[in-house]
Amino acid sequence: AIPVALAGQDVLGIAQTGTGKTAAFTLPMVDRLASGRSKARMPRALVLAPTRELADQVAESFAKYAKGTKLSWALLIGGVSMADQVAKLDRGVDVLIATPGRLIDLFERSKVLLTGVSIMVVDEADRMLDMGFIPDLERIFKMTPPKKQTLFFSATMPPEITRLTQQFLRNPVRIEASRPATTATTITQHIVRVPISEPKAKRMALRQLIDNAGEAMTNGIVFCNRKSEVDIVAKSLKVHGHDAAPIHGDLDQALRMKTLADFRAGTLKLLVASDVAARGLDIPAVSHVFNYDVPHHADDYVHRIGRTGRAGRTGDAYVIVSPSDAKNLDKVIKLIGQEPKEEILDLDYSSAEGDSARRRERDKERGGGRSRGPERSR
Repeated sequence: AIPVALAGQDVLGIAQTGTGKTAAFTLPMVDRLASGRSKARMPRALVLAPTRELADQVAESFAKYAKGTKLSWALLIGGVSMADQVAKLDRGVDVLIATPGRLIDLFERSKVLLTGVSIMVVDEADRMLDMGFIPDLERIFKMTPPKKQTLFFSATMPPEITRLTQQFLRNPVRIEASRPATTATTITQHIVRVPISEPKAKRMALRQLIDNAGEAMTNGIVFCNRKSEVDIVAKSLKVHGHDAAPIHGDLDQALRMKTLADFRAGTLKLLVASDVAARGLDIPAVSHVFNYDVPHHADDYVHRIGRTGRAGRTGDAYVIVSPSDAKNLDKVIKLIGQEPKEEILDLDYSSAEGDSARRRERDKERGGGRSRGPERSR
């Protein structure tokens, strides 16, 4: 993508995480902005990312690649001081790296103008769709000049994303770093079947897998479908002596950034995450990924296990499957075109079954209250 971007053409990049796309748009941007100067409140380039963490990551990459140049940049994300961001904009910045919400907020307050944008980057567009940012994205496109270079990246191409690219990109060069929704060959995939649909049984299986990995696991990410489950699983791992911490959208921004920094630095071994919090995170050397839940969307399975086996390294990915996960698992297997290697755990799940029976008994004692039944992996 770099030669095409350097030539000033629009790019439609269909790329999984770990394929070097941040460098693919950052390096040409540094080169093309080397001449010229920014004006107050009028950035010359705009990078949009769906989450604060991703935006922060792009800013780190830009700081690294722009070292030794006179280019300036600002990071516009929620959860941090707006006054500091406004002060930077007032001084003038070459590159604005932002999440859609904070950018529109500052635009509406007349703190930023986008009429000087000559390069616009949209990163993880399909995740923006998942998070409901498409109307914001359309609005931002209309706030920028029609004659600009657009670099548009997405791991998948659902119809709504295709429509956006047809509307706002001019004769883009389509570049596929990997087929949409494929898994890297550097990842060994494993499946672990749990006989009952009980959260406790899945937590038992997860702990056993981590113990079995031993020293081969330098670090790992555990994925859950729900934020509430992220907290429960992280707490369970800690109680059983594992070095783990949760990360999801409801946690304080400063805590999320610290947790990520600790994980990157190697001082935290296990990150328990929701999909939105971990999408696209550039953590170069993750040895293991654990799907505590089978994701609702098969595409998310590809994104999750794409945290490991990056940049040519090998990695292991596990998916824990209970009877209630059957439908979601079928969708994953159909998408990736293979069945992960089955791993059998020597575990006695009777204590988890006992928990379920005791809960049903308590429901009856409360006067025939409705039994919740097995908790489904929603």
